[in-house]
Amino acid sequence: MADLHQAALFLRQYADEDGLGDDWVAMRMAQVRRDHLRTGTYAPTADELTFGGRVAWRNSARCIGRFYWRSLRVVDRRHATSAEEVFEGAVAHLVESTNGGRIRPTLSVFPAGVRILNSQLVRYAGHRRADGVVGDPANLDLTDRARALGWQGEGTAFDVLPLLVAVPGEPVRAFPLPPEAVLEVPLVHPDFPWFAEMGLRWHALPAIADHVLSVGGVEYSCAPFSGWYMGTEIGARNLADSDRYDLLGEVASRLGLDRSSERTLWRDQTLLVLNEAVLHSFDAVGATVVDHHTESHRFIRHIAREEAQGRRVPADWSWIVPPVSGAATPVFHRYYDEPGGERPNFLPPPNAAAETLAFAQQ
Repeated sequence: MADLHQAALFLRQYADEDGLGDDWVAMRMAQVRRDHLRTGTYAPTADELTFGGRVAWRNSARCIGRFYWRSLRVVDRRHATSAEEVFEGAVAHLVESTNGGRIRPTLSVFPAGVRILNSQLVRYAGHRRADGVVGDPANLDLTDRARALGWQGEGTAFDVLPLLVAVPGEPVRAFPLPPEAVLEVPLVHPDFPWFAEMGLRWHALPAIADHVLSVGGVEYSCAPFSGWYMGTEIGARNLADSDRYDLLGEVASRLGLDRSSERTLWRDQTLLVLNEAVLHSFDAVGATVVDHHTESHRFIRHIAREEAQGRRVPADWSWIVPPVSGAATPVFHRYYDEPGGERPNFLPPPNAAAETLAFAQQ
């Protein structure tokens, strides 16, 4: 069911920012009410969807990369009704947004009710072993689901998981991603040849897949959104966090650092090396990536530009400040407007417990 109050607020916002008048709002709202009376919902037009998707990015309190929100490419894929069509649209999203490495921020909007259960379009499996986890521990449950649907993988630390697609009225299905749709970056370091021997890599495109796009009172449960990585997301979190790949100890040992005390700051030195490797490697293959200092300055410019338009900029400090050298960036030294239920927006994925129950019953 669409929320008519939210629809009215959205159409007024769209009209105000696009230079449309009161007559247009009244006409469009009359259409919305007629559609809602007949079907219980309505469909934003392609232009409204594009505007709504861009504003949703603008309102995303946890994203530091909003400077380019106006350039977001929004693709209307609401015609996709079968699991196969959703998968094909997701693959097209990966190819078009990756763009050979010159990444184009892209949002694909699929019909309401469709789900992709992966947190991102590209995720590495976490394989349970007697001596621990091979791969990404963050994706253990998703890997279990994929296995239950017949997928096996090769058992490596970087097995790309299939997409798990849920279409109303049908069982969840697993679709392996074609290798040509996933650009992966082998990680090397400009000063340490041994780094390449570790066999590390990461996918070039971060494409959030499980959040809900809320536009004009309509919630789209499948709306993959992708920009480009900030290097620290990979070097300081994905590869370094103790509940992810947890590589700080191994890299520090290869560097010959003294790990006998935290006062040697071996962790800090190791984080720097990991992040140098990420930036260097992405540059080497021509894949877009940004460093945390550049992106922090862009975010401050974004705030200034938005405030000049009379708009508040909701931001979650703990997500905006980079996980490396935070105090050396301008985003550290200020307060931000607290998120206040702004719409359009990207909402958290549906209740995980309910989703697990539904999966078990299929």
